[in-house]
Amino acid sequence: MANDFPFKEIESKWQKYWDEMGLFKADLSKYKNKFYCLMMFPYPSAALHVGHGRNYIIGDAVARYKIMRGFNVLTPMGFDAFGLPAENAAIKGGLHPKVSTLDNITTMKKQFRQWGVGYDWDKEVISCLPEYYKWTQWIFTQLYKEGLAYKKKGAVNWCPSCMTVLANEQVIGGSCERCDTKVVEKDLEQWFFKITAYAERLLDDISRLTDWPERVKIMQTNWIGKSTGVDIDFKVEGTDIVLTCFTTRVDTIFGATYMVVAPEHPHIPELIKGNKDISKFERFIERVRVQDKTERRAAEIEKEGMWTGRHVINPVNDRKIPLWIANYVLMEYGTSAVMAVPAHDQRDFEFAKKYNLPIEVVIDTFDSPAETGPLSITLSKPRTKARGASKGDDPKRHLDAAKMSLAYIEDGIMVNSAQFNGVSNREAMEKIADWMEAKSIGRRSIHYRLRDWLISRQRYWGAPIPIIYCDKCGEMAVPDKDLPVLLPEDVEFKPHGQSPLLRSEKFMNTKCPKCGGAAKRETDTMDTFVDSAWYYLRYLSAKDSKEPFDAETVNRWLPVDQYIGGVEHAILHLLYSRFVTKVLYDLKLVGFDEPFARLFTQGMILKDGAKMSKSKGNVVSPDELIEKYGADTVRLYTLFIGPPEKDAEWNDRGVEGAYRFLKRLYRIVDDMISEKWEALPDEKADKELRRMTHATIKKVTEDMEKDFHFNTAISSAMELVNQIYLTVGSGKKRISPAIKEAAGATVILLSPFVPHTSEELWQKLGEKGSVFRTAWPIVDREALKTEEVEIALQVNGKVRSRMMVRVDAAEEELKEIILNDNDIKRWTENKAVKKFIVVPRKLVNIVI
Repeated sequence: MANDFPFKEIESKWQKYWDEMGLFKADLSKYKNKFYCLMMFPYPSAALHVGHGRNYIIGDAVARYKIMRGFNVLTPMGFDAFGLPAENAAIKGGLHPKVSTLDNITTMKKQFRQWGVGYDWDKEVISCLPEYYKWTQWIFTQLYKEGLAYKKKGAVNWCPSCMTVLANEQVIGGSCERCDTKVVEKDLEQWFFKITAYAERLLDDISRLTDWPERVKIMQTNWIGKSTGVDIDFKVEGTDIVLTCFTTRVDTIFGATYMVVAPEHPHIPELIKGNKDISKFERFIERVRVQDKTERRAAEIEKEGMWTGRHVINPVNDRKIPLWIANYVLMEYGTSAVMAVPAHDQRDFEFAKKYNLPIEVVIDTFDSPAETGPLSITLSKPRTKARGASKGDDPKRHLDAAKMSLAYIEDGIMVNSAQFNGVSNREAMEKIADWMEAKSIGRRSIHYRLRDWLISRQRYWGAPIPIIYCDKCGEMAVPDKDLPVLLPEDVEFKPHGQSPLLRSEKFMNTKCPKCGGAAKRETDTMDTFVDSAWYYLRYLSAKDSKEPFDAETVNRWLPVDQYIGGVEHAILHLLYSRFVTKVLYDLKLVGFDEPFARLFTQGMILKDGAKMSKSKGNVVSPDELIEKYGADTVRLYTLFIGPPEKDAEWNDRGVEGAYRFLKRLYRIVDDMISEKWEALPDEKADKELRRMTHATIKKVTEDMEKDFHFNTAISSAMELVNQIYLTVGSGKKRISPAIKEAAGATVILLSPFVPHTSEELWQKLGEKGSVFRTAWPIVDREALKTEEVEIALQVNGKVRSRMMVRVDAAEEELKEIILNDNDIKRWTENKAVKKFIVVPRKLVNIVI
C-alpha cells in the first residue's frame, strides 16, 4: 500500500513541520481576532480508542479551519488526571496512581501526535500535579470564605465497590456511573459546595446559552428542577415537632387524608419513639434506604409504608390525619414530607387503597353545588377511569370517591373546600395561597430538585481538602501562603472505606495557623469534577506560580468560543463549571459569568451496537489502523461516519473505503505533476468542472460554519474528486486551468480533515509554505451560473429519456421541446397529456 501512497513518510514529515513552524502556538497578546477552541480534556486512565478520537479529531478540524479563516486560534490540551478512573486503573495495574497516570499521559500524547491533532503544548495542564491542584485548593478556600463550602452530616450515596461517596449526579439509575455497582446510603460527615445558592441564576441564564444544544439545556433545566408552590406546616399532635410540607397543588389541601415522610427523615427517631416494636420500624427503614432510588421514584413501584402511631394537624381545617413512613417519598426532594391527597395523586391513591385510608374528592369534573360534607354522589354508570368527561356525559354527574379506579389529576371545580367551593382549582391555587399567608399557616415558596454538590471522597487520588482542625481555634481553611497541601506519595492507597490519608501521621498532624498548637488536617480528597470545573481558565496561565490565572488575559479570551465534548457531561461537568464561573464572577475575579459561548456535543462511536469499552471487548484501537492505513484515513472515516452529533456504528470496511479515496486523490495529483499531460481544449467540460468546484467551495464552507456537517462536506469534496477524474479523461490525459484550480481547491477543502495528505499534495502542486497558511477559497458567483442542465424525462413516473435543456427555459418552451423528442413521442403519440410536471433542474414528468 505504502508504495502508491507513502502515508507513513508523509505523516511524520508534516507533523515535524507543524512543530517547527509553531502552527498551533497562540499569541495571547493578540486577541482582536481570537478564537478559543477547546476540547474536553481526557481522563488518563488508559490508552485512547477510536471512540475517544471523534472528540479530538472534530476539534482539530475546527481549529485548522479557523486558522485558515484568519483567526488567532488557541487550542490547548491537558489531562483530568485525579479521580476514580485513574486510581482504579492504577490499582488494577499494580502501580502507584502517579506513575500509572503519568505513563498514560505519555501514551495519550503520542496518540494525539499520531492522529495529527495539534495543540499548544506550552499551555498544557495536568490536574494531579501540585502546580495545578494548588489552585484547585485555592478555589476551595475562596468558596469556604464566602460560606459556599461547608461540612455537614447527612445521608449520602455510597459505592460499595469504589468505597467512596458519590454526588447525586454521579448516580445513574441507582448505580455508580464508573463501576455500575448498586449505590447504597450512609450517614457521614461530608464537604459540600452550596450550588443551590446559584440555582435560580443557573436556571435563568440557560436562556442566554443560544449556541448550546437544546437537549443539553433541557437536561440542565430538568436537573435544577424548579417548582413553585406553598410551604405548609403540619404540627405533630402531642409534640413540639412541626413537619413542613411543600406542595405545588395547594388547591388539594382540603383533601389531605394522611401525611407521609421519607424513611431518611431526620425526625423519624422521635416520631417512632415509644412504639412497642421499634426494631420492626428499623428493619423497614433500613430495607427501604438501600432500595434503588430510581425505582423508588418510579410511578409503578409497589407502595409500602408503616404508620408511626402519630397524627398531624391539617392547619386549614384542624383535622387530625395519620402520619406514615413510605418508600415512595425521598429525602432529597422537596422537604421529604408529603401531604397525601389520594383522590388527586396517583401514588397517594395506590397507597391509600392498599392501606384502606380515606379518599376524599376536592376537585370535581363539573360545576356542582358547594358541598360541605364528603362527596358521595353516585354515577348513573360506573366509570373505569377518574378523568375528565367525554362527549355525551350527563353534566350533572360528579366524581364518586368510592367508585374511583384512578386519581383525578385534571383541572376542575373546587368542592369540599370550605369557602373555596365552586371556583376553578386554578383560581383556587392563588386564593388559598393568599388566605394561608394571611393566616400565617402557609407561605409561597420555590423549591429545586438540585442539591448541594457533594465534593468529599474517601479515596487517595485527589486534591486534599485544605482544611485544618484545631481543638482550641476550631475549623479553618489553610492560608493561601501555605498552599498547596501536598498529597503524600508514601501512602497505602487501596480503598478501605476510609480515606487512606488517615493512615499517614505525617500528613495528618500539622500546626494551627492561628495559635501554633497541634492540629489535624482534613483527610478527604476532592471530587475530580472540582479540578475540571475551572481548567479552561488555567490554560491561559499554565506556568504561573503566583496566581491561578491572569484576569486581564482571561477576560480577553473567554468565554470559550467553541467547546467540544460528550453529552454525558451535560449535568456534571458543564453545570459545575457554570457554577464556579459565576462564583468567580461574583468575587470580581473574572468579568464573565458563563464559561462556554458555544457548545457542541458529539455522539458516541459504537461497536457491535454498544459503547466501546474493554469490559465489552469491543474496543477498536487506532494504533493498528494508523499503522495499516495512516492517520488521515482514520480521521476521514471518523468524520465521514455520520452526523457528528449522532451516535454511529464503526465499520472496518468503511475504513478501507476512506483509504481508497485518499489513495485515488493522491494518485491524481501525483500523476498531474509527474506526467506530461496535454493542454487539450474542452471548453464545455472545463466550464462544468469550474461550476462544480465553486459549488463545492460554497457547500463545504456552509457545512463548516453551521453545526459541523463534516460528513456532508467530505461527501461534496469526494464528488468533486470524481468530477476531476472524469474531466481529466481516461485516454490521453489533459490538463487545463480549470483542472488545476479544482485540484487546488480540493486539497484546501479537505485540509482540515486530512491535513497530512493535503500538505503533501499542496507542495506537489507547486505551492509554497503550509496549506494552513493559505486563505480559504472564495466562491466565484459567476462560475456557479449554469446555462444548461441535464434532466430526466419521465412518462407516468418512469424515466424514458434524458435531455440537456437551458436552465432558464420557460415551461411552455420545455413542453414544446420535450413533446417533440423522438424518444418521448414513442410513449405519448395519440395519447392525451393530462399533466406536465416540472421539477426545476432535475426532471419533467408527463402524465398521460
